[in-house]
Amino acid sequence: MEKIGIAIIGCGGITLQNHLPGLALCPQTRIVALCDSDPATLQRASQQCGVAACYTDYTEVLKRDDLNAVVIATPNVLHAPIALAAIKAGKHVLCEKPLAMNSGEALEMYRAAETAGVRHMTAFTYRFVPAFRYMAHLVKSGAIGQPYHLRVQRFQDWGQRSLGWRQVARMAGSGELGDMLSHRLDYAHLLVGQMRSLVGDLHRFHDARGGQASDLEDWTAIIARFANAATGVFESSKLVTGRGESARSHDYCEINGSEATIVYQMSATPELHMGRPGSGNLETVPVPREFLTWPGSPRDPSQGDPLFNFRYDQNFEFVDAIVKQRPCVPSFLDGARVQEVMDTAIQSARERRWLDVRYAVPWK
Repeated sequence: MEKIGIAIIGCGGITLQNHLPGLALCPQTRIVALCDSDPATLQRASQQCGVAACYTDYTEVLKRDDLNAVVIATPNVLHAPIALAAIKAGKHVLCEKPLAMNSGEALEMYRAAETAGVRHMTAFTYRFVPAFRYMAHLVKSGAIGQPYHLRVQRFQDWGQRSLGWRQVARMAGSGELGDMLSHRLDYAHLLVGQMRSLVGDLHRFHDARGGQASDLEDWTAIIARFANAATGVFESSKLVTGRGESARSHDYCEINGSEATIVYQMSATPELHMGRPGSGNLETVPVPREFLTWPGSPRDPSQGDPLFNFRYDQNFEFVDAIVKQRPCVPSFLDGARVQEVMDTAIQSARERRWLDVRYAVPWK
């Protein structure tokens, strides 16, 4: 087949760090255009990948005859309008998380993509971490028995530094909840399934960052109950002093069941830690080789920084789904379900009470 023509709309740090290197691993693709509202950002991306076709208006990009798919890495407020326009034009869409500003937008994106028959994917990058993939495999295979508890933590130290558009409500919709905890809510759905109810809290410690106003939370927490009676505790913060940032900070997931406990701790070494009844300690369990890369990915897991290079498999999955005409993992439905949980958490924090989580699309 002819190469898949892809345009990247939004050319900031996520595109430079994740999408350009990831697409470079996919020989079936050709980046035909770049788009960003900021000329300097656009120039940096153009220099990195050698693509000369640069635009500041995404509607012009969508008119290209050689375009088959788009990657959307813009501020959250633009996700829905760009995705819906791309879907209307018959293009496959990979969109950064959180999928939209609210669950209404996210569900509209999902339904439009399904109706149009295009591939759709939410960029929950941490689905591709080898240790986490193995953890999910063990849980689904029954290794922990009946799930009892899930707890996750994402701790970073940003102090009062600027978060750019991510600290502006009209651009991002939510702060730490959408930025970092959204990934962990997707973990929860994958590991344990649908949530039944939750209570959430949000707090902003700094009203200004980098000399600019901030009107979004920099800490969030959720306590949840799942449909299978398991419980969950989630916490994420930009203000955990001394914990670092990005891949060098604290990312922790633990699940306890009737037969075992499994702990995932972000590390350059692909491993988990498991405890059995009565053992009193956790043993280190290496991640098997078959989990070090996404199925079919050409990436060499021994090359590059293991705290970053797993992210490239995300783009491979998107392209592979297009080639094989199959659903992407994770899809817009996964993104919409996380958005429904986030909307519920925001409402819970505002009303200071437990709320049921109501999913628009029934779970199978």
